[in-house]
Amino acid sequence: MYQYNEFDEAFVRSRVAQFRSQVERRIDGSLTEDEFRPLRLMNGLYLQLHAYMLRVAIPYGTLSSSQMRQLAMIAERWDKGYGHFTTRQNIQFNWPRLKDVPDILDALADVGMHAIQTSGNCVRNVTADHFAAAAADEIADPRPIAELLREWSTDHPEFQFLPRKFKIAITGSPNDRAVTRSHDIGLRMVRNDAGEPGFEVLVGGGLGRTPMLAQVIRDFLPQADLLPYIEAILGAYNLKGRRDNKYKARIKITVFENGLDAFKADVEERFARLRSQWSGADQEILKGIEAQFAPPAFRNAPTDEYETVRATNPVFRAWTDVNLHPHKVDGYAIVSISLKKHGATPGDATADQMRVMADLADRYGHGELRVSHEQNIILPHVHKSDLPAVWAILREADLATANIGLVSDIIACPGMDYCALATARSIPIAQQIATRFEELQVEHEVGPLKIKISGCINACGHHHVGHIGILGLDRAGVENYQVTLGGDGTETAAIGEKMGPGFPAEEIVGAIERLVLGYLEIRRDAEETFLETFRRVGPEPFKGFLYGGEETADAA
Repeated sequence: MYQYNEFDEAFVRSRVAQFRSQVERRIDGSLTEDEFRPLRLMNGLYLQLHAYMLRVAIPYGTLSSSQMRQLAMIAERWDKGYGHFTTRQNIQFNWPRLKDVPDILDALADVGMHAIQTSGNCVRNVTADHFAAAAADEIADPRPIAELLREWSTDHPEFQFLPRKFKIAITGSPNDRAVTRSHDIGLRMVRNDAGEPGFEVLVGGGLGRTPMLAQVIRDFLPQADLLPYIEAILGAYNLKGRRDNKYKARIKITVFENGLDAFKADVEERFARLRSQWSGADQEILKGIEAQFAPPAFRNAPTDEYETVRATNPVFRAWTDVNLHPHKVDGYAIVSISLKKHGATPGDATADQMRVMADLADRYGHGELRVSHEQNIILPHVHKSDLPAVWAILREADLATANIGLVSDIIACPGMDYCALATARSIPIAQQIATRFEELQVEHEVGPLKIKISGCINACGHHHVGHIGILGLDRAGVENYQVTLGGDGTETAAIGEKMGPGFPAEEIVGAIERLVLGYLEIRRDAEETFLETFRRVGPEPFKGFLYGGEETADAA
């Protein structure tokens, strides 16, 4: 993992001291709320429906065990005993008191963390594949590049006041687990014909009220050219992006209105001018960063006990079937810890649970954890011989739900329970759907199915790229939920299709139940997933399930 150097430490501490002074002036009335607002947002502090919310950056989703323990301490000391992990690989504390926020930021700095650029019209937290450096299908670990981007973009003088917020995601695998096509810039590690690593660069993605998938602006970009090329993209956007209408200010609109070819021509012209100004110092810095991401000391050990428990304990086997992912090292597995217990709030973890996960990381996972964009926690390096012990401890902590990638592994934004922008509740809908499918006992029969819920058109729940997307809206003072189908956030990305009229809150769970049970009727076999079935038969049969149309079983 990356460790702060003296410059990082001094920079973060100075920002905390600066913000402490600003908070004191807000409390004593020297600053009005309008004057304070841009200052607090620069430090990740929002004003939500009921209280302030502090968004803490977890760069590229990587956490050490000591950092997780510090988050647990903060949750207990200054919040209500829990934190909320987000789709941007951050953590949010929903109930801090304003006077305590500088102390929280100081406590974060103690373990090399901060809340800088988790808000504002700047480059936000750079996200990455949560299986980075562990996945068997990976070309290379993308996190050193993500760290280089973090260092380059933090307080960048040209890009602190962009037309709108700006999000970058990176993956080192051909299997996209970072949703790169829904970002302003997506970076996919690829190799050219000579076998050299570089990047496919995507630009102009984003969800919200105008969902668009990013387009390829460079098929192959050498690694040494990455920073000047990103700077060229941001420079072009900074000048061309609209500032007259915040709803049309994202780079996706800039690319759409100018056309990809014209925007690319501007970027390439800028890149040609900029490239000569880069002396290679960034690559030297990158080498130093890469040295800090050396793999852990993997061990060789027999896996007999794991195989025996798996063969004799069906509950353990069910957990291993869906919560483990292949590791690049023989004898190891990637463990996904579900923060989606049936009926719980998606993405929430108590302070005690955070400490349990930190302890597991120390004892069995080389001291490292990850946060996924799907609001779960990952132990990236666990030897299979340790999995029965890990599972037993997770069960005691209510963290062993075997549902990763299944119906109840629902992404949900905070919705109207917390967010001042929300037009409907998300959390209760997610809880009710998860509980209903637990009652039906069909979750494992249904197989891979991604449900994503947003409480407003800003789409923080990524509903546009859910196999089943649910968007909560206000219809004449009544919560109404629209359904989209066929969305996909992977390398075969797609924006979901709106099915028809929305459902009131008391009917949406029943509609989703009909939809999923209807899928079981028309799939070819148990191997055909919900998304594959939708792509094969189209939306009409599913509309019938939702709205009670003609029987459609013959569509199979």
